[in-house]
Parts: sequence; structure tokens; C-alpha cells
Amino acid sequence: MANEIVTSGVDPEVKSEIKLSEAKSEDSPAVDPKVGDNVSDNGYELVHSKSPLFYDLYERKTELQHQTHYCPGCGHGVVHKLIAEALQELGLQDKTIFVSPVGCSVFAYYYFDVGNVQVAHGRAPAAATAIKRSCPDKIVISYQGDGDLAAIGTAEIVHAANRGEKITVFFVNNAIYGMTGGQMAPTTLVGQKSTTSPWGRRPSNEGFPLHMAELLASLEAPAYVERVALSDNKNIMKARRAIRKALEIQRDGTGFSFVEILSPCPTIWGKDPVEARRWVLEKMTPTFPLNVFRDRQPEIPAGNEPPQRSVADVLEITSNEGAHDTSKPKHAHRFRDVKIKIAGLGGQGVLLMGQLLIEMGMREGLEVSWLPSYGPEMRSGSAHCHVCLSKERIGSPLISHPDVLVAMNEFSLRKFAHEVVSGGIILYNGGSLPADFTAPEAQVVAIPAAEIADKLGSTKAANIVMLGALLEDTECLAPGTALSVLEDKVKKLDLLEIDRKALAAGRLFIEEQAHIGAVSQPDGFA
Repeated sequence: MANEIVTSGVDPEVKSEIKLSEAKSEDSPAVDPKVGDNVSDNGYELVHSKSPLFYDLYERKTELQHQTHYCPGCGHGVVHKLIAEALQELGLQDKTIFVSPVGCSVFAYYYFDVGNVQVAHGRAPAAATAIKRSCPDKIVISYQGDGDLAAIGTAEIVHAANRGEKITVFFVNNAIYGMTGGQMAPTTLVGQKSTTSPWGRRPSNEGFPLHMAELLASLEAPAYVERVALSDNKNIMKARRAIRKALEIQRDGTGFSFVEILSPCPTIWGKDPVEARRWVLEKMTPTFPLNVFRDRQPEIPAGNEPPQRSVADVLEITSNEGAHDTSKPKHAHRFRDVKIKIAGLGGQGVLLMGQLLIEMGMREGLEVSWLPSYGPEMRSGSAHCHVCLSKERIGSPLISHPDVLVAMNEFSLRKFAHEVVSGGIILYNGGSLPADFTAPEAQVVAIPAAEIADKLGSTKAANIVMLGALLEDTECLAPGTALSVLEDKVKKLDLLEIDRKALAAGRLFIEEQAHIGAVSQPDGFA
């Protein structure tokens, strides 16, 4: 009996997953090598280990090396494990994209070795929708907490579910704002105290807790909606099955799947982990009953799918335009990417100039992005935009250090000149540079664009003069493409004629005044 191991008290489900080999002793032979390399010194064969869905090392900030991301007893770690096991069993690791918003759920990207996208508070369903529609062959998971999904993100989750987006949403409900200090959440129980409801939640004042599973199940489009709990081992196994099923539904292209997970939050609740799990079962489940609220194939009318159209078709780019015109030589793009910042006042055509550039880039077959920024007072307020033209896919539309700055006024010149990369280009709308302006290590060209445009008949065309100067100085896009874009966008014939002349005038100024008559600056640039 010395070598016998009693397992009668082990849960059958656990017992079935554990293989025991004869324990070693001084008199017993070594363990059979056929058992494998996962046999420990005490004779147990390793069956369970960390999922390959997780990173080998969980990175932490330098000052928090000895602090875990999640509190002791937190349910997020359990949910992570269940999701990882399901993805591993289904073979979906290389196809999965995790979308994590603000809150404790944001830490998911420290753990899951899959595609990870972090988004703004509450916006995970909207971002997941865009990712899934762009990459329909991927498994897209929106991983959210109750303060995120049921408060600031209510509109996003309701409309994503109502559209039947083929994504999977895991909703961790612990009835409190965990990361920000324990404020009342939309799911806080009646009578439950929080930092913002010190007398307990009162329906007459704060309303009743939201039942998100029931709310989404009342819609027509969702395919699968279930609520589970992390209160004990039995319910954790049910949660495991629900998580796997939700992923299978997305894998099979059935529709929208949603799993609400009642989870303990011991630290914010002020309870030890065991007591917190008991509180989930005894207090939360009466308010949020565990149930499968929806499990059926949604009835979507046939022939109602959105049309799949090419970019050229959407933009109405015909075969005789830009790069699609086979009768003309293709413009040579001697760059990998060009980053341009255009800045000035509202009303100077700053944003329009950026839009014209990306339209031109698309017609020449480039990847493009346009990111506008302006204050509440659009007219006469500060405005700028970022434009990226690239031969490769663009990771972010935000430009920190532009190759080219187009400054339509002195304020923009002084504010953004220092951001330009060394050896870059600054085009300034002015007859000369300000006397006290210190030129950075960049080619600075002063262009009296407003004066030129005024002589042509309209000062509003100053941005087109600058556009012509930009095209001539950088040679990033073909002037002919610019003309075709203007002809399509400008409907008034008199204004179109001024724009044609303005475009040519900007190019001519760079060719004759800047290149031929340039005067060297102290930094060596013309």
C-alpha cells in the first residue's frame, strides 16, 4: 500500500484528465521512458500546462516588476485560461484578433499571443465590427468589462448585436468599476455599496441594474447569448463550454455570439477570494440568473448581403484615369512613403488640400491616409491635417515627424517647423520668412501663394498654389492626376479655371524662383 495513491476524493472530471504512474521509491525501477519526457520525479505525468496561446513572459512596467496585473482572486485570469484553452483546442490561434478597450480587460494584450488591438473606452464592438468586415476569415473577440460595455459602450454593443455582426463578445460582469476605484457600474446590485453609492444602489435614484444578456437576446439578429458564472468548479466548467461554443459559432459563420461571465472582484468588494466567489453565487446569480437566452440560427433575409465592390468602383475611378490609364506612362514614385502635414487657419483650404492629395494618391495606386484636426471654431480657428502616401500598408494615420510641412500662416510655421525631419521640406505661404525665425535643418521655401492667387482672381485658390508647389518640389504625384481630380471635384467652371492657373503658378514658382533664383541659407539649404 506504500505506493498506492488514493484518488477517490477527486472530482471525476478532474480524475479523467490526470494520469498517474507508479510512484518512485528506492525499491522500484525507473519510470518507463515510453511514458514521455513530461514525467516528474514523483512519477506524475504532466498533462496540464500553460496554453501556447499565452506569451512565455508576461511583461510588466519597470517600476511594477513585483506586482501582478490582476488582483488575487480576480476572475479575469480564469476567463483568460478558458478562452486560451478553447482557441487552442479549435486551432484558431493564428486566426484570432483580440480587441481590448479601457478597464481591467485592457491587460489582455500582455497575455494572449494573438493579434491584439487596443481601442478607446466602450468602442470595442465598433472596432471589432470594422476588423471582422475587413478580415472576414479571422476570429475577432471583443473582451469587455461591465463599466465599459454596459455604460459608455452601450450603443456600440446594442447596434453590433442588432446588426448580427459575426464577432464574439466576452462580457466580464463583476458589478463594479474595478480599475478606477470601485464606482457604481450599470450592473451594480440594488443595495450594493460603492464609492459613488455609499448608501447602496437605490432604484429610485440610480435605477435598476442592466441585464445585458436579456437585453441583447431580445434582438432579432444574435445567434447565441448565454450567462455563466465563476462561482465554483461546476459553473466554471459550464463557462468553459459556453466560451468554446461562442467561438465555434463565429468559426462557422453563424452570427453574433455573446457570453456574459459573472466574475469576482475581491479587492474592490473588500472580500477574500473564497468569500468573493461565494458572493457571486449567493448574491449575483439571483439578480443575474444563469441561462442560455438565445441559441438559434438567425433568420436573415436572403439577398440582403452588402455588395462587395472594389476600391476603384467605390471611388468611381475609370480605366482612363491616373494609374489606371494604360495609354500613359505611370508616374514614378521614388519613395517608400511620404508624410505631409498641412496647417493653417480654418477657411484656408487646409483640410481640402489634404483630401485632394489622398484622392490623387488613390488614383495613382498608392496606400493613403488623411487625419484632420481642428478646433470648435472651424472658420478662422486653427486647423491641420496629416497625409500619408505610401507604397505599403499604413500602420497609423498619425504623423509625428513629417517629411513635408505646408504652413499656410506664420503661427503654423512656428508651431510645427521643429517637427520636420532633418533634410525635409517646409513650404511657407508668405513673401519671406519672419525675420526672427530660425530655420531648422530643412529646405525652407517662402511662396507668396495668397498674393499669387489674388492676382489670378481669388485668394481662395492659395491652397491650390501651394499644392502645385508641393507637387513640383517633391515630385511625389503627377500634375496630370491633380488636374483630373480638380476637374472632377470643382463644379463651378470659373473657379475651376482659376484652380488650373493656380496649380500651374505654384509649379512655376518652384521651378523659376525657388530652384533657379534660390539664395543659400546659413544652414546650407536654399
